[in-house]
Amino acid sequence: IKRRLPGTCQAGGVPRRCAAIIRRTLGGQDMLNGLWLGFFVVAAIAGLGQWLLGGNAGVFAAMVESLFAMAKLSVEVMVLLFGTLTLWLGFLRIAEKAGLVDVLARLLGPLFARLMPDVPRGHPALGLVTLSFTANGLGLDNAATPIGLKAMKSLQELNPSSTDASNAQILFMVMNASSFVLLPVSIFMYRAQAGATDPALVFLPILLANAISSFSALLAVAFMQRLKLTDPVVLAWFGGAALLLGGFMAVLAGLSATALTALSSLLGNLTLFGLILSFVIMGALKKVPVYEAFVEGAKEGFDVAKNLLPYLVAMLCAVGVLRASGALDVLLAGIRWCVEGLGLDGRFVDALPTGLVKPFSGSAARAMLIETMQNKGVDSFPALVAATMQGSTETTFYVLAVYFGSVGLQRARHAVGCALFADFVGVVASIGVCYWFFG
Repeated sequence: IKRRLPGTCQAGGVPRRCAAIIRRTLGGQDMLNGLWLGFFVVAAIAGLGQWLLGGNAGVFAAMVESLFAMAKLSVEVMVLLFGTLTLWLGFLRIAEKAGLVDVLARLLGPLFARLMPDVPRGHPALGLVTLSFTANGLGLDNAATPIGLKAMKSLQELNPSSTDASNAQILFMVMNASSFVLLPVSIFMYRAQAGATDPALVFLPILLANAISSFSALLAVAFMQRLKLTDPVVLAWFGGAALLLGGFMAVLAGLSATALTALSSLLGNLTLFGLILSFVIMGALKKVPVYEAFVEGAKEGFDVAKNLLPYLVAMLCAVGVLRASGALDVLLAGIRWCVEGLGLDGRFVDALPTGLVKPFSGSAARAMLIETMQNKGVDSFPALVAATMQGSTETTFYVLAVYFGSVGLQRARHAVGCALFADFVGVVASIGVCYWFFG
């Protein structure tokens, strides 16, 4: 920036021209193409290094095997998505015809008029966006993805471009990728399976790190899109949400680990079934032919799912090759060397594999979390940090491929940069919060 604009970047702030360059740098039109190509280039360099310097000629066999394994995994993921999408888009069609989505859209119209100014007030997309965020916050992954895809399709109806993501779509995707979850039940389950005496020990650290990560995602998008977060309406909504979150945390902090885990599971499943029941009952009261509406929506879910496979294969295969090449292992070794060279506490480095691979692969991050708990101890500091990272970051590239791929978008603009920034903040926040709680 200083080379391009000498003398304009002062210590007192970032001038408008500097900010414009940052936006163009982070939001390049071809970022997704560059990242996909970069995965293969970095994997090739790492593979050559292992062969020529480490004598590991089998690395190329592992990389090729990973290609086919990821292609197979893509199909397996699609099989799961077919059923899930068909089920939930069927129920969503009932909710749409019963008017529930329109009610949510009108309720949140004032807020989203500021955050998504390109979306008309009362548009059905706003109600679907709200449902998606609610499902994500309650940890209802099976419901959140189909609802999110429906919201993305609705937002695409307002997008003048068939290839470039709109500002509203980017905000929606990045906030989904920031993965704000009030009830991280799956993390409790992994810790319980590993023998933790207090599976919910990391609940508050995850909640804090998650809140920091989600807020950073909103700030990043607001900077790129010049959104005014100081608007009184925005401040009122987020201030109220902060008060509710603080009260919720205060209540849960007084519960025992057993009670907290039981409440988390009960609340998540009760909310899930409650949504389904409310859709069906409201549809019946509004004289909606609920069975016909369900089948109509289910057919749409089938059509959406079958279009996702090329995008999933492209992204997962690139990620698999990168993992198999050993590039992530080299990065981890370099980080450890730097941390120890600075004389800092390096206990958190053993938890970094979970945070580093989470944006690329949820299953790989889960495997690394379990491996850390087994090797270091389920209640060791690295295992606690890894569990917090698992709960406060998201599989960014999977979300990107699924959400944008469902509507055929090819250029993510600044979505990738903002989502990865939120992931980075989530990792750093996890480390800091765990030193605060357990250090």
